[in-house]
This record gives sequence, structure tokens and C-alpha cells, in this order.
Amino acid sequence: MPLSTTFDYEAALESCAEGNRQALMQLYEQESPRLLTVVMRILKNRQLSEDVVHDAFIKIWKHSNTYHKDLGSARGWVYTITRNLALNALKYSHRQVLAEPDFLLDLCDNNVLASAEQPDDLGELANDPLAQASLQTCLEYLEPERKLCVLHAYVDGYTQQEIAKLLDKPLGTVKSWIKRSLSALKECLQ
Repeated sequence: MPLSTTFDYEAALESCAEGNRQALMQLYEQESPRLLTVVMRILKNRQLSEDVVHDAFIKIWKHSNTYHKDLGSARGWVYTITRNLALNALKYSHRQVLAEPDFLLDLCDNNVLASAEQPDDLGELANDPLAQASLQTCLEYLEPERKLCVLHAYVDGYTQQEIAKLLDKPLGTVKSWIKRSLSALKECLQ
């Protein structure tokens, strides 16, 4: 079944919340290949990644009633759940987290992989140790609080609201820091 570009994620989550298993299946068919790609970038292990995506859909099914559109896009909510499960799996498997620039940039503005079909210039960095070292160097150019915001958001899996509370900063400031930091990282890496 080809992936639809007009898939209604909100309606799918609403239907899941009402117990419609067909809606979950449609959501799975729509997003599971891309979710698996995202999780594989984090875990570097196909079998574990498949398990995480499976667990993510169980969690999406069980918690679909907690999604609220005023807190972000439905697709972003699905990706956030999956990404957080992947980060937890990584933490518990004692593997090193690699902050992948293409993944960080795709996540900018809480619009997780909004353009999953659009190729990113930074895609090769994920498997290039020299490029990863460049990312580390670029991260060092960020002011400490801004660097911390980026790392909390994309390595630790915190929401922007959690980061704001953790750092005792206004939410708007944290959002701005993350957005500007991601732009600075992209510019530095080019």
C-alpha cells in the first residue's frame, strides 16, 4: 500500500481512542517504515528497532486518548512516543547516543519529520565519524545553556516545556534557543 501524503493523523488517533483497530492498522501502514528508520538511526540494531516500533504502536493504541491537538501535531506526537521509547532502549542497553544532525534538524519546532520524504543535506553525517566529530566541535561553539537545551531535547528526550522547567527559563526562550541553535549547527556543519 503506497504511503499517503494526505493522511489524517488526528482522525486516526481519535479513531484509535474510540477503539477502532482499523485506524491503528492504517496508522501503522502509513508510518511504520519511517518510524523504523528513525529508530534504527538511534539504536543501530534492526531487531531491537522493530521491537521498539512495535511497543510504540501498543503505547499509541493505549494512550491515543491523551493526545490533544493544541499541544502539537498528531504525527509529531506519534514520533515523539517512538523516539522516547528508542532513547529509553538505548539508555538501558548502555549504548552511546549519537546526536545525528539530520535527525536534530528534522525535529526542529516539534514538527517531527514533517518532511520525511525530503532528503537532508546532512544525511551522510550519521555514518561518518569525521562528520560526527565536526558536530561535536560545532556543539562546543554554542553557549552552554543553548547547548544544554539541544542535548536535553534531542538526546535526553525532554519536551521543550520540561526543559524550560528544568532550566527555570520561559518556554518561549527555550524554543527560541533550540531553533537558533539548530540553525547555528546546520550553518557550522556546512
